[in-house]
Amino acid sequence: MQNNVLARVAALPQMPMAELTAMWEEVFQGKAPKYNRPYLVKRLAYRLQEIAHGIDSGIIEKRLEQYAKENLSNNLRAPRKNVHMPVTGTRLVREYHGIEHRVTVLDKGFEYNGARYKSLSQIAREITGAHWSGPAFFGLIRNSKNKEGKE
Repeated sequence: MQNNVLARVAALPQMPMAELTAMWEEVFQGKAPKYNRPYLVKRLAYRLQEIAHGIDSGIIEKRLEQYAKENLSNNLRAPRKNVHMPVTGTRLVREYHGIEHRVTVLDKGFEYNGARYKSLSQIAREITGAHWSGPAFFGLIRNSKNKEGKE
């Protein structure tokens, strides 16, 4: 049985996409996703081995979730800095490389140069060409301490 599984897994990279799709539908009992060949091959290889060894991935996922709850809860990311989001209609102004950029806060999103954006980070990226935190770029993050270090 072990040799049969190894042979099936070894044959996957050379199989035509139609055969990979048919095998996917057989082993996963559902339609194959529209991913690329390497993705299908990797997932099929893993699933064929699960079936051959009688492994239920649902049980493994539940065990991993429980482990994460028990052991990783203290390692959660620190809460985000205090971001002050202005009210609708507010205009945010930022000078960058000598050019003044104006953003209007909308009910859902922001307007910049006649276009709508879902986040300030998208606008900051457009202005700078680099990944930026939009709230930081536009000065909306509040410090919990003032300049003298007092709260």
